[in-house]
Amino acid sequence: MWKLKIAEGVDGPYLYSTNNYVGRQTWEFDPDAGTPEERAEVEEDRQNFYKNRYQVKPSGDLIWRKQFLREKNFKQTIPAVKIEDGEQISYEKATTSLRRAVHFFSALQASDGHWPAENAGPLFFLPPLVFAVYITGHLNTVFPAEHQKEILRYIYYHQNEDGGWGLHIEGHSTMFCTALSYICMRILGVGPDGGPDNACARARNWILDHGSITHMPSWGKTWLSILGVFDWSGCNPMPPEFWIIPSFLPMHPAKMWCYCRMVYLPMSYLYGKRFVGPITPLIEQLREELYLQPYNEIKWKQVRHSCAPEDIYYPHPLLQDMMWDSLYICTEPLLTRWPFNKLVREKALQVTMKHIHYEDENSRYITIGCVEKVLCMLACWAEEPNSNYFKKHLARIPDYLWVAEDGMKMQSFGSQEWDTGFAIQALLASNLTYEIGPVLKRGHDFIKKSQVKDNPSGDFKKMYRHISKGSWTFSDQDHGWQVSDCTAEGLKCCLLMSMLPPEIVGEKMEPQQLYDAVNVLLSLQSKNGGLAAWEPAGAQEWLEMLNPTEFFADIVIEHEYVECTASAIHALVLFKKLYPGHRKKEIENFITNAIRYLEDVQMPDGSWYGNWGVCFTYGSWFALGGLASAGKTYTNCLAVRKGVEFLLRTQGDNGGWGESYKSCPDKRYVPLEEGRSNLVHTAWAMMGLIHAGQAERDPTPLHRAAKLIINSQMEDGDFPQQEITGVFMKNCMLHYAAYRNIYPLWALAEYRKRVPLA
Repeated sequence: MWKLKIAEGVDGPYLYSTNNYVGRQTWEFDPDAGTPEERAEVEEDRQNFYKNRYQVKPSGDLIWRKQFLREKNFKQTIPAVKIEDGEQISYEKATTSLRRAVHFFSALQASDGHWPAENAGPLFFLPPLVFAVYITGHLNTVFPAEHQKEILRYIYYHQNEDGGWGLHIEGHSTMFCTALSYICMRILGVGPDGGPDNACARARNWILDHGSITHMPSWGKTWLSILGVFDWSGCNPMPPEFWIIPSFLPMHPAKMWCYCRMVYLPMSYLYGKRFVGPITPLIEQLREELYLQPYNEIKWKQVRHSCAPEDIYYPHPLLQDMMWDSLYICTEPLLTRWPFNKLVREKALQVTMKHIHYEDENSRYITIGCVEKVLCMLACWAEEPNSNYFKKHLARIPDYLWVAEDGMKMQSFGSQEWDTGFAIQALLASNLTYEIGPVLKRGHDFIKKSQVKDNPSGDFKKMYRHISKGSWTFSDQDHGWQVSDCTAEGLKCCLLMSMLPPEIVGEKMEPQQLYDAVNVLLSLQSKNGGLAAWEPAGAQEWLEMLNPTEFFADIVIEHEYVECTASAIHALVLFKKLYPGHRKKEIENFITNAIRYLEDVQMPDGSWYGNWGVCFTYGSWFALGGLASAGKTYTNCLAVRKGVEFLLRTQGDNGGWGESYKSCPDKRYVPLEEGRSNLVHTAWAMMGLIHAGQAERDPTPLHRAAKLIINSQMEDGDFPQQEITGVFMKNCMLHYAAYRNIYPLWALAEYRKRVPLA
């Protein structure tokens, strides 16, 4: 059986940690573990997922959950409650339902204080990792037989009915992920017509019916060129010289969004070297299987701009294509020939690799995210196959792997700190402190230990990095990358905990550490009042025209975000109350400008666009909460009134809210089909309305929503897994498996605390 291991690791030549691996999540397969009944239960969960895979596409994350519940011998002893039609919700029934949710969720806490959870969903995360270990000869050591079995399960279980795979598990089929999944199956030993339900044959038919892999988007062309299934001459240039251009130029790397920078850093190194893995018999077969014409007859130059319509979210403007053409025709031929290949390209490759090593070291070889992880690891191998750099990368692969009833997948990089910050706030809102004191203490300890204690090493500004000391990351301290909303939520938790007895929740954080967190937040506010996520925004907007991807938007430069801004307002209002003398004027100006930003970016229908969750419901919850914390109310703020009207207008007939993920790419509110509700969306909307004082005006919408949440609770106190709720870059969804517990629990807690009940 598979087992989740928490905070485990031993420092050595290739693995090391800044805080004793707190927050680390790794999986281990033990062939002798589990009783026959437990193994049968896991298999039943897998089959249930497979049978219902077209109805509910995210996993229930059941394997580790059941492991933890068994280890803690959890039994739900609080009886279930139901609210009948016409019945008023009593304080007693609301409390019972809340306590059931709190006790169940508390049992899922890990020994180091965080709440583990899957954070995956995009289908282009895992195949490149398989490609990389295949190229480097480490496939069977990194992925033994049971790993390969679960990887294939994940691929099979998320194949669409038309034979393809989407950009994410709920998306329509795309050339990018269909080709990646097909090649991954073949590398893992599946024949060209193998797999359940003719998985390979159906996938290949989809690819060929849509123009073959000559119609891959640019990232796909890059990976297939690395693998040897495509030719680098069919790719648009990614010159490593980009990393040595003068800093005064507007398109300098320092002005790029960090994720974009960190993807194209190793990509440009591999492109500059024209790196190609070993051409094995399998690669030769793939060249025959995936094209409509013989491989040696393909006109590579002519397919550089080809992309399947299904993959295009951001169509490239003509100006960008002309830029690629000029680089391809004029610049690359010069840079790849003597003397420029020696004078310029070699220097550029050296500088590029220097940046890669710097980023690797400052993230303990986790890197900023999973796409970047695989590319940086392969770049290190391309530089020197037996290097310690590459071996350190291998040691951190387990940090990215996750196992659930739908198989093994690659995480974005983990949401440990993000989920735990909200979990703690939800539990605190329940006012059940004396029932769950040890849970709160462990969570508080995790948050304190996860704060980043130092800035990146050396002259970090020269390496295009921002301050990180005092911040919190999305995952754990070892990751090292500051995030503004994670920092705000971590700060908020520490401030809330400081107001409780230390004998229950542990010692409060030292003031200087709080000051460091405030410093990070203040440094990330833009002139328009909004808050960036990772690094200060401010690059010129027209640079987005140079976005080289086809399936993402707004990835070239850093932007401001509603959620980050609202989280920071909330945290700094509380900080100002508890520490009124620290940077008072700066914080007051920050809050004033941040409020203005939220008011300025409100949509005409009263909603706010959510950048990290689905979508207008999510953004509106954050915005209304941020505004309310700063003293804005329904009566004194037009933005609050409009936000309330939006939420009331979109409530469903059953009392819930349900928003389709399609709202995110379409940038307009799209309800779920057939009037379905989603409990997470319902909780967000409930809390947004409660923040805005709905209980004092007309609590009826809140009662209707609470009834839906209470009646949806399962026998053990859990809530059912429904549609995917997270998103990034507008077009790719992300599954936050803990959300189905955190937010219904939190909404019930706020409802019980702030809405008058019988």
